[in-house]
Amino acid sequence: MYRVMLVEKDRLMLSKLSAVIERTPGFTMAVRYQSKQDALGQGRMFDPNLILLDIDNENAIPLIESFHQSYPNADILGMAAEWRPESATHLIGAGARGCLIKPFTGVELQEAVREFVTEGSEKDCETLVFFSPKGKSGKTTLIANLAEALARRTHEQVGIIDADLQFGDMAVFFNLTPQSTIVEAARDIRFLSPVTLKRYYVPVSERVHVLCGTTKPNYIDKVSIPQFENIIRMSRSLFRYLLIDVPPGFNPTSIAAAENSTVTYLCAMINGAYEMDHMRRALAIFQDWDDADERAKVIFTRVSPCTEQKRRELENELGHPVAAIIPNEYLVVSQAADNGQMATELQPDNPLAKSVDRLAEQIIGSRAPQAARWSS
Repeated sequence: MYRVMLVEKDRLMLSKLSAVIERTPGFTMAVRYQSKQDALGQGRMFDPNLILLDIDNENAIPLIESFHQSYPNADILGMAAEWRPESATHLIGAGARGCLIKPFTGVELQEAVREFVTEGSEKDCETLVFFSPKGKSGKTTLIANLAEALARRTHEQVGIIDADLQFGDMAVFFNLTPQSTIVEAARDIRFLSPVTLKRYYVPVSERVHVLCGTTKPNYIDKVSIPQFENIIRMSRSLFRYLLIDVPPGFNPTSIAAAENSTVTYLCAMINGAYEMDHMRRALAIFQDWDDADERAKVIFTRVSPCTEQKRRELENELGHPVAAIIPNEYLVVSQAADNGQMATELQPDNPLAKSVDRLAEQIIGSRAPQAARWSS
């Protein structure tokens, strides 16, 4: 049972949130204050183990530090009228466990507590971006199957963002009809927290969730780069692995995703010599990263024969390490899609499934560095 101290300077909001807390199972109102100084000086006698603290129009960092020092055994959730992702990491560092957007519902309060009890923080999330120099790289199929493989092997939460804002196919691939897409998430982002953002994701299994792309190509301008980056930052606190499918080529969306990645996978389908040339040119641009060797990795899809010798041949031709090769198993992928399954589920011993599992093991076993920015 959570004994809640509610600290909210607005009297009407205080009354409204008090009613929510009192109606929510698992929570009881220990004490409420309009004055933060009164809460700091008088609240200890009520022994709260959860503090909901108004951080609007305040210097939030020292405020949270003061409450954390006065109530070392209580969890603190900040409350604000809108989400400020640029300060989220600092709030956590000061002692907060998260942030709620006011006014909140009982379900949102329960989910906020559940998130900080069961989930990691933003720094624990592996953000994997899948980029292709040109289209038809097979990366959507790879992402979908890889997400399921990561979830199956780690029992962790995995998120997918379909950031191809004009022609994203993730909803089609999973046979989804989403009520909300990345467009609605971007529209509402100022008023969301990580807890409420998760409702825009569609669960496709117990541990895999998809933020679908729009079905209307003319909506491309509805998602700004700052909005997109805020979605990524919030999503990191929800998932252990976050996989982002970006549009082909170098564009503001793919660049923003790559800059926020732990690793960016450059994907190309082997159809002819020109894919190798495109890959070399793309790699040359990624070399502007200070840590490009660790964070920009190559994957070739529809490789035949899909053997270790073939991988080495591709490395020699490219002049760069190849992290993974994925075989051409179009019939298996099509059959799985017709049955509403992933290829890795339908035929777990298939060469495609084995290649995806090897890539999943590579990701799980890695200790990737923190995301770095493009060099100036």
